[in-house]
Amino acid sequence: MTTEVESPLTGVWSGLVGQEPAVTTLRRAVDGVDHAMTHAWLITGPPGSGRSNAARAFAAALQCSRGGCGECNDCRTALSGAHPDVTLVRTEKLSIGVDEVRDLVRRASMSPTMGQHQVLVVEDADRVTERGADALLKSIEEPARRTVWLLCAPTADDVVVTIRSRCRQLHLRTPRISAVAQLLESEGVDAGTAAHAARASQGHIGRARLLVRDEGVRNRRHEVLQIPGRLRDLGACLIHAQNIVDAASEEATAVTADIDAREQAELEEALGMGTRGARPRNTAVALKELADQQKARAKRYQRDALDRVLTEFTTYHRDVLSVQLDSGADLVNEEMRTEITAVARRTTPESTLHRIDAVLACRTALETNVAPLLAVEAMLISFVEG
Repeated sequence: MTTEVESPLTGVWSGLVGQEPAVTTLRRAVDGVDHAMTHAWLITGPPGSGRSNAARAFAAALQCSRGGCGECNDCRTALSGAHPDVTLVRTEKLSIGVDEVRDLVRRASMSPTMGQHQVLVVEDADRVTERGADALLKSIEEPARRTVWLLCAPTADDVVVTIRSRCRQLHLRTPRISAVAQLLESEGVDAGTAAHAARASQGHIGRARLLVRDEGVRNRRHEVLQIPGRLRDLGACLIHAQNIVDAASEEATAVTADIDAREQAELEEALGMGTRGARPRNTAVALKELADQQKARAKRYQRDALDRVLTEFTTYHRDVLSVQLDSGADLVNEEMRTEITAVARRTTPESTLHRIDAVLACRTALETNVAPLLAVEAMLISFVEG
């Protein structure tokens, strides 16, 4: 097949900002150049790099007679998840269990009904459980003739070794700041605002879009960046730590409340609650399992919100260090240059590195399930002591 797409960032590929090398690889696979196509891919990359978008674009291009024109019915339905031969799996839960994987494996064994391939996109392959991975392994080892698996994860190490060793790996990079700014401008954002959002997001496209569209996100970021300069004593550290954790919890609740309510209603309907007759014996067990899953999901969203705070603290102290070392590098938080310069003059590079280490230690503590409040308190206290 010969594609009619002239540029790697046109057609279905147009949303993959700054990913020209990866797009070239995927287009060669679609075109069958040098036997580049394989039946299983593992697409990895940092947050905001567009792993899921790349997988969807690849799925659409595989179904398109023109290699991903972006305009035909195959492209549109594949990208939206409506194509009968493209299955998109994305979960709000903490894991993808064996039963869900078995359903995918059964679908993978079917021949395409309309398209050229049976494509299965698992956007959160890092959440597949160990038993789920065992079920997936056989399908990847002995695939149906026209089946293609597209697995997405932050890093290859997030996927069990037996799976990743049987996949062709494709790594996406963090988009360049200039590329993100150009994307925002193409979406109608003025040049100054686009440049600021791209720089502040550090190349995370989704975050950059939120910064230009949501005043609440901008205000929250501003508030976080003010905290290091307001820490004078232990009391201030404890107060700000509590505020940070509370704000993260509120953010998680805002995201999960509607999902939780929908899941609760669906489960109650499935269990026949609210209708006459005796409830099934497993009602209490099912409700508790759902409550546990929802609690775990809220915890994950809270951790995600805290991680964004840590990222802002890292950029702040990175800027301070840059000024102290007279590196000449652009500041992430250019709008705070006056304050950052003042901090740089009254502290030392050694103390700034100590604060950066404190941020890294907090992130590690959160990953090992230390109570969020304790981890954040320890970090802010280190800021003062440093």
